[in-house]
Amino acid sequence: MHVTQEDGVRSDCEGLAFKSMPILKKENDLFPLDLFDEQGPLANDDVGHWWALYTRSRREKELMRRLTAMQISFYSPVIEQQHRSPNGRLRTSYLPLFSNYVFLRGDETDRHSALTTGCVSRDIEVTSPERLIHDLRQIRELIELGTDLTPEAKIEPGAKVRVKTGILAGRVGTVIERRGQRRLLVSVDFLQKGASVELTSCDLERLDD
Repeated sequence: MHVTQEDGVRSDCEGLAFKSMPILKKENDLFPLDLFDEQGPLANDDVGHWWALYTRSRREKELMRRLTAMQISFYSPVIEQQHRSPNGRLRTSYLPLFSNYVFLRGDETDRHSALTTGCVSRDIEVTSPERLIHDLRQIRELIELGTDLTPEAKIEPGAKVRVKTGILAGRVGTVIERRGQRRLLVSVDFLQKGASVELTSCDLERLDD
């Protein structure tokens, strides 16, 4: 479901007035909220077992609501996207960064419970959870910083760097070019996908492959 943000009242060609839709808040895309915190459930190297749940079409948010109700840990990054409608009004949507994917942390009982929701098409066990946690944590931090993330459908070759200064300091990724912009591609290796953010006014340190 797309969330629409509009102000005022509009009328159609027959003069009928329609109230604008109420502004809805972004739903939680993480449970528990401290999952990636330094003192959260992953502290003391307690990475646990992870699965990538591939959902049925447009069922990511429903699955996240059901997992929250069942108290099962998960993450599926959601980003804000804005565009203008044909009549010029600004519309705001909250969409999954990685369509059809929700990452679950738990045990076999939790995995089975997720499969019984009717939202999941298939599940894939994550064999390197430490790497996945690192990648998802970086994505989470970029979203919390309010950066304008752009989904990237595939990982591209480029110089691997660490950002040394500015709002992105400490982030590691690959430098790519997009429409004349220099951007930092932060990848989720498990999916061979990622997200990119524009690099401006910052120093970079090149890393060895």
